[in-house]
Amino acid sequence: MAERLTVTKDCVPIYDIVLETSFDRLGEEVKKLGLEKRKLCIVTDSHVAPLYLEEVREILAGCCSRVSVFTFPAGEEHKNLDTVRALYEHLIEEHFDRKDVLAALGGGVVGDLCGFAAATYLRGVDFIQIPTTLLSQVDSSIGGKTGVDFDAYKNMVGAFHMPRLVYASLGAFQTLPDEQFVSGMGEVIKHSLIKNKDYYVWLKENREKIQKKDPAVCLDMVLESCRIKRRVVEADPTEQGERALLNFGHTLGHAIEKLENFSMLHGCCVGLGCIAAARISAGRGMISMEEAEDIRRTMEAFGLPVSVSGLAWEDVRTAMKSDKKMDSGVVKFILLKEIGQAVIDRTLSDEEIRAGFEFLQGEL
Repeated sequence: MAERLTVTKDCVPIYDIVLETSFDRLGEEVKKLGLEKRKLCIVTDSHVAPLYLEEVREILAGCCSRVSVFTFPAGEEHKNLDTVRALYEHLIEEHFDRKDVLAALGGGVVGDLCGFAAATYLRGVDFIQIPTTLLSQVDSSIGGKTGVDFDAYKNMVGAFHMPRLVYASLGAFQTLPDEQFVSGMGEVIKHSLIKNKDYYVWLKENREKIQKKDPAVCLDMVLESCRIKRRVVEADPTEQGERALLNFGHTLGHAIEKLENFSMLHGCCVGLGCIAAARISAGRGMISMEEAEDIRRTMEAFGLPVSVSGLAWEDVRTAMKSDKKMDSGVVKFILLKEIGQAVIDRTLSDEEIRAGFEFLQGEL
């Protein structure tokens, strides 16, 4: 059931995305990187460590000269510069140099933080991604975006730094909490909405098998989402243009995530943002209101939240204006020209965005 994709830049291979059902082939893939004389630090969190750390450490010990481990408390609230500082101290004390390697074992928080540390320690060291959640396997581990939150501003400090390898074991879905799987579906559905209408239809048709985590269906799903993200990243590796399409649902989603003090999972907030963006697109006559409603129903069918309460528009507006996706003071919003084709828009009024937010409150 293994699958492999290669990410390229100017037709030159950069790294492979390997999809497997277990960690059995991890050692084989890492050995291809030639790390025999290098030290390796596994970066993970308190949720993932009890599940997979010992297995992965044993595998990687046969691929490098020495393995160390840095574990930090799980949760978005620990994705910050204080944790990065502690990781720097660990690397310095363990005498890591520029030829040594980090390995991110965990979800999006682990991958983003480890990648940022790798990008900045000694002006940049290699790292590999070993994503264990649906969201990290289909989205955050691919493309080299790294970063941490700063004073509750999402990913405000970051860098582009490509991994040497992405190795995803879909077997990890069996220990993944249901709410984390649901969160990942927010990003999966987003991929279909921005780039592949047939994929959107396929997701709806295979919903029950996906929710049962059917191995073959989940492999097909993760593979297609990875293909979509790879195509976008290859075309625009540092988000100068088309890569911004991947931010569909994120402008309002990040604002909601911040105002909810990160109590809602990222993919759930993205799903809410997608619903609002679909409503705004319908208001512009780009898609029909029936299609916007279908997107909301699809999110709901996969267990994602479709409404939000207790937030004031003015607070959402302020949080949105502070987002890193602002462009010269203008909100760079992603809309749907049609399902499967997203576009960048810089002309939305506050009233149009507010209409999308109120759609989440059941006011329209």
